[in-house]
Amino acid sequence: MPEGKLCNRKPINTKEELHELLADKSGKQYYQEMNELDVDRGKLQAMLQKSLKSRLKTWLEICAHCGLCADSCFLYLANNRDPKQVPSYKIQSTLGEIVKRRGNVDNTFMQMVMDTAWSKCTCCNRCGSYCPFGIDMGIMFGYLRGLCFAQGFVPWEMKIGSGMHRVYRAQMDVTVEDWVDTCEWMAEEYEDDWPGLCIPVDKEGADIMYTVNAREPKHYPEDIAEAAVLFHLAGENWTVPGEGWEETSLAMFAGDWEACKLQVESVYDAMHRLKPKRMVVTECGHAYRATVIEGPYWAGIKTGKTPVESFHYVEWVAEALRTGKLKIDPAKKIKEPVTYQDSCNYIRNAGLADCGREIMSYIAEDFREMTPCRENNFCCGGGGGFNGMGRYRAQRNVGLKIKRDQILATGAKLVISPCHNCWDAIRDLEEVFHIGIKWSFLKPLLIGMVEVPEHLRPPEE
Repeated sequence: MPEGKLCNRKPINTKEELHELLADKSGKQYYQEMNELDVDRGKLQAMLQKSLKSRLKTWLEICAHCGLCADSCFLYLANNRDPKQVPSYKIQSTLGEIVKRRGNVDNTFMQMVMDTAWSKCTCCNRCGSYCPFGIDMGIMFGYLRGLCFAQGFVPWEMKIGSGMHRVYRAQMDVTVEDWVDTCEWMAEEYEDDWPGLCIPVDKEGADIMYTVNAREPKHYPEDIAEAAVLFHLAGENWTVPGEGWEETSLAMFAGDWEACKLQVESVYDAMHRLKPKRMVVTECGHAYRATVIEGPYWAGIKTGKTPVESFHYVEWVAEALRTGKLKIDPAKKIKEPVTYQDSCNYIRNAGLADCGREIMSYIAEDFREMTPCRENNFCCGGGGGFNGMGRYRAQRNVGLKIKRDQILATGAKLVISPCHNCWDAIRDLEEVFHIGIKWSFLKPLLIGMVEVPEHLRPPEE
C-alpha cells in the first residue's frame, strides 16, 4: 500500500484531518496502516542529498566506536547496559545504515528506525558532552526524526502534535479566542485576592512579552494567573500577545521542520507587532529551546537571535529576586530538603544552571544537589516527546529509574522542576515507583513565600 488514509506522508493541515486522526483512539488504525506503508526510496534519497550536510557526514564517519558515550545515556544505564542502547550504536544502526544504503530500505527497517528514534533517545544531547570528538547523537536523532516524518513513519501522537501546530499554531486545540478568554477569566478569578491584577493582551511597547505552553490555558490556567500575580507584585510592565502566545513545538519532537518554522514565526510576528523590550518564556525547557535557540535558524534569521531579547522564566525569577522586585519572607522559606531538576533544554543547551542555584539560595534552607547536576544532569526521562507516546510508555517508565535514583540519593522530599516535561516525568515517576516525593513549578512556591507590599494586599474583611 503506497499510503494509508491516516498513516501517510502528508502532514496534517486541516481541522478535519486532525479530528479524523484524533478519532482513531490510541492510533489503532494508524499503526495497522503503517505495517503496509511503502517507503518512497526516491524521496528519501533526494532528501539525503539535499539535507545531509558535512557536519553529520563527518560525525558518522569519525565515530571511533569507543563506547565512551555509553554511560552518558540514561537509557543505556536504565536498561542494564544493553549494548543496543549505546548512543553510537543507535545512530549507526539507523541513520548510518540509511546513508550506507542510500535510502534503499524497507518498511520493517523504517519501523525499527522510528522505534529507535522515539523510544531510545530523548535528544537530551548529554552524549555530545562526553564524546571525545564532540559527536552529538541528539542532534543526529533530530535529523533522523525528520527523515522518518517525511516518510510517514512517525508515532501517532507526534503526527497529531505537528498537525496541531499547523492548524492552531499551538500544541493543543486552543484558539486565539480560547486564549484571550482564559486570560480574562483568570484575571477576574484572582482580582479579589490581588487588587488591580490584570493580564494585559496585545499591549504595545511593554517591557516584557510573556509567552506560555499551550497546556497551561488548556489544563492549568492557574499557571497564567500565578505568572500575572508575580509580575504584578514585581511591578512589571508586561503583556501577552493575542496571537503568537504559544512557545512549545511538538513539531520539533515530530521532526516536522516546516511546522517548526510556522510555529516560531507566529511568535516572532507578535514580537514585531507589539515591540516589547524582551520576551520571557514560561517554565518550559523545550519551548525555550524551540523558540529561542533553534527557532531563529528555522525562520532563516542569519544572526541566530530572536527579534527581541528572550529569556527563560528562571532568568526572570533570579533577576527579580536579585534586584528586590520580589522579596522572600524568611519565615516562609522552604524548610524541608529540596532538590532542583536541571532541564536539558535550558541548562545543557543554554547554560542557565546558575539561575536555578541563585533562586534556591533565596527560597530554600536545605537545598541538595543531585549527582550529577547542572550541565551533567541526566534527562528527566520524559523529554523529546517520550512522555506523551503510549506506544513507548513501558520503555519510558524503565528510563525513569535513573531520575528516581538521583532523587532518592539526595534525600529530598520536594523536587522543583521549572519545565513541563520534567514536571510530568517526575509526577509519573512518583506514580510508578511511589518514593514519597512532591514536585512543583516555581510560581506556586514563590506566591506562597513572597512579601506582599501593603498597597497590593486585599482589603481586610
